[in-house]
Amino acid sequence: MGNSRSRSGPRGHSQLLPEEQAEVDQLFDALVSGASGLGGSARAFSLQALQSHVGEALPAGMVTRLYQGMRRVDLAGKAQAPGQHVSQEQFTVSLSHLLKGDSEEKSAMILKMVSEAGGPVRARDILKFTEDLVGSVAHVLAHRQELRGWSAKEASGASPRVRALAARLLSELKLPGGEAFLSPQWLDCECDQAAIQDWVSRVPHVATFLSVVVHKGLLVLCSSLHLATLVPERLVEQGREVESVLDVLSVIYVNSHLPREWQRRWRLLFSAEIHGHSFSQLCGRVTQRGPCVAVLEDHDGHVFGGFASCSWEVKPQFQGDSRCFLFSVCPSMAVYTHTGYNDHYMYLNHGQQTIPNGLGMGGQHHYFGLWVDTDFGKGHSKAKPTCTTYSSPQLSAQEDFRFDKMEVWAVGDPEELQLAQSKKSILDVDPEAQALLEITGRARHSEGLRQVPEDDQ
Repeated sequence: MGNSRSRSGPRGHSQLLPEEQAEVDQLFDALVSGASGLGGSARAFSLQALQSHVGEALPAGMVTRLYQGMRRVDLAGKAQAPGQHVSQEQFTVSLSHLLKGDSEEKSAMILKMVSEAGGPVRARDILKFTEDLVGSVAHVLAHRQELRGWSAKEASGASPRVRALAARLLSELKLPGGEAFLSPQWLDCECDQAAIQDWVSRVPHVATFLSVVVHKGLLVLCSSLHLATLVPERLVEQGREVESVLDVLSVIYVNSHLPREWQRRWRLLFSAEIHGHSFSQLCGRVTQRGPCVAVLEDHDGHVFGGFASCSWEVKPQFQGDSRCFLFSVCPSMAVYTHTGYNDHYMYLNHGQQTIPNGLGMGGQHHYFGLWVDTDFGKGHSKAKPTCTTYSSPQLSAQEDFRFDKMEVWAVGDPEELQLAQSKKSILDVDPEAQALLEITGRARHSEGLRQVPEDDQ
């Protein structure tokens, strides 16, 4: 990683296709025509020209970072002090490396966006860059109306959600010597390009976010940017709109951990604000609805939840598989996957005398990693020191917590789910009726008399 080519900066060539190069040249011409004070026949543009082109699409700080990164590009065979303007070659190479480069080329550009010296920088400088990058993604998606139904609340500047996601991304940075970024005391440690290159190669969000900022901020080569799996479409019943406890950044983060085939759409199944503080309503609206994400906010402002990879069923046994996970959104962002210690992935029960009644994920009876009691509004997150199933810490502020806000989102394509449901009996199509029968202890007399649908076998 730390070879001489890395230290000298990006290679001076473009990986753009001819049609892409034509679009980049057209943008450069527009930037040059908007430049002022360059005089004569100079083919370069200024920071002011770039700011004028971008307008309000990106925060000013990110526009400056992009510009400084471009003007510091040292073209092969043309080593010289950085000029005060960006030439056509620098512009082309910068976009090529930011959008299509490998981890070495991207890390070199990041280093130039962080420091004029081009040498090692402190971890706190990388953290500030990451906060600017994350905030810019939320900003530009909102400005370009690409939120796909989600909110960009708290996304300006270094808001709590911006800081939480930036801290999560930076936690993957390994300092020289292989040490992991563990606590604020490491912020003064130096990071060279080799460390940044390793970080970029292992944390795909960094390259993805750079791509979103460049594509949508500069409005260039946008046809090659696909947001469908980055930001899932938010589907809510007409007239039942509600503000989610999730913002676009937390949705992007959680969604990136779902199986790819379920990343395109989230459909609201249950909201305590809409459907009431009722455990029977929760059961009725989430059972037999396919994979889904459950999230809640406790009275202390902690936001957390879990992904259920299989349809919820009301029964006294654990269910689910190793694709399930728990997660935290606030005050920190993290995803906790299965450990292999046990298979206590999901649990949903009601009306039993000797075993717990409620919705749980991970751990064991009375000691769940996440638990929602049938006395809706009460729950617990017990982890001493961590949940056995997911190795998650205590997710809530208090071990036994109270909450008012809870949501459950079905993930994936609703057309596929409707096709599967069309093969089921009326009780399967109406899971609320099914759940209510089970809650009251009444049998479904048609069970066992009908043919099992193919997708249930």
